[in-house]
Amino acid sequence: MTGRYDAVVIGAGHNGLVAALTLAEAGYRVLVAEAADQPGGALRSAELTQPGYVHDVFATNLNLFLGSAFYASHAGALEHHGFTVAASARPYASAFPDGTALGVTTDRDETLAELEAASPRDAAGWRELDALFERLSPVLFRAYAARAPSWELARAGLEAFKSARTSGMVTLGRLLLSSSRELVDEYLETDKAKALIAPWGLHLDFGPDVAGGAVFPFLEAFADQHGGMAVAKGGASTLVRALVGMLQEHGGELRTSTRVTRVVVRDGRAVGVELDTGERVSADRAVVAGVTPTALAGELLGQADLPGPIRRALSGYRYGPGTMMLHMSLSAPVPWAAGERLASFAYVHLAPYVDDLARAYADALAGRLPAEPLLVVGQTSAVDPTRAPDGGHTLWVQVRPLPATPPTRRRGGWADAAPRYAERVMQKLERYAPGIGEIVTGMAVLSPADLEREDANLVGGDSVSGSMHLRQNFLLRPAWGMSGYRTPVRDLWMIGAATWPGGGLNAVSGYQAAQHILRRRRRAW
Repeated sequence: MTGRYDAVVIGAGHNGLVAALTLAEAGYRVLVAEAADQPGGALRSAELTQPGYVHDVFATNLNLFLGSAFYASHAGALEHHGFTVAASARPYASAFPDGTALGVTTDRDETLAELEAASPRDAAGWRELDALFERLSPVLFRAYAARAPSWELARAGLEAFKSARTSGMVTLGRLLLSSSRELVDEYLETDKAKALIAPWGLHLDFGPDVAGGAVFPFLEAFADQHGGMAVAKGGASTLVRALVGMLQEHGGELRTSTRVTRVVVRDGRAVGVELDTGERVSADRAVVAGVTPTALAGELLGQADLPGPIRRALSGYRYGPGTMMLHMSLSAPVPWAAGERLASFAYVHLAPYVDDLARAYADALAGRLPAEPLLVVGQTSAVDPTRAPDGGHTLWVQVRPLPATPPTRRRGGWADAAPRYAERVMQKLERYAPGIGEIVTGMAVLSPADLEREDANLVGGDSVSGSMHLRQNFLLRPAWGMSGYRTPVRDLWMIGAATWPGGGLNAVSGYQAAQHILRRRRRAW
């Protein structure tokens, strides 16, 4: 071994950086090896369209990160290193073909008044859901942030049982097992009100009829109502730079354009890594892999390093539908048919209705390009005006769900299909915002293949690195026996969106894995 560290972290996504920093703060000598030419993984910003217009290339919503235990203990240091947030009190809305829209704001009375004007039953159902959120969310968010399995998770479940008793546990169980369609049909009357909640499911891979798909839309919809939506002021890369600066301040080392080709295993224990340069680097205490299950089983570990059942489970790990991103610079705010107020919301969902979501999801799973994909229109500069010059605006459009590969008739693959499909997306936008094409001054289109090329963990353009369906969620993510970030190889840990609690800028797996490594080491001493 030519280099010697206490820990080597594979991948400089936000969870990799959080794990490395947590270990470095405890005195570990840490190396982070990142294959790309810059850190951040799916957390990155760049001037993609024109100089002065800053776009979050992939992820943008920082609510989960701001609610994390890591942020709670590091907020001051992150700010010292240049990371601040811009927040919107108008987190999301849905627009409809008839030129109307419904919006959710942090002013609960304002939201209820808008629902009441359309349907008193919708307003009553929304109140019930909001009360349910206030009752269940403390337990659910505590479970979300806990390692699974762990005593912390068990305690959260016990407290839920004590506080809720039988009727409350039945309600919680129904929520955890319901589809998003079942949830909205139970509480809401109109198709428009239902379209405020159901689209959140397709931010992951929860089509409206997928069992277990209700809990994330429920939590996201009402957490945003209570807290708004936040982005990184000046671009997502300000958070990456802050994490890297803090890591280096504590003696950690980051190497970019450095690909790990193999985890070195000796006597069943990870003892280091081999780099694409041929260099071998030792890891005396831990190797932390922020990679996909298929990469871990198929590339980084030898055939004999994993038990057969675990290798088969990891090799058969399922990825969700693909995503396309359209980034635009605009010379004016989006000219929404529903009125100027809509231009002030952080996200606008264009589905328009639950049935459209179901058809789009079925099309993507069947390998077809949906005629009516969900558009998540992120008006980032409405939240953070520093993203564009005076008078200018940035638009972040996520297109979901798409097949990982386009239909076979597209012989050129996504290189041929993406420009054509982007035209379809723009046609849909024009129906909701007539004249938007006239104010677009620059555009960048990223197909599912482009997303994977930029970040190998986004397999097939899956923005959350793996299906979140019940068969590989909770204790089964990424496989039975590996949900607690440990692998069958001693001192080899796995983190990232393919582990519990899944995708999103949540900082959970990196922080939890590092804490567990430190606890194990203290016990050994």
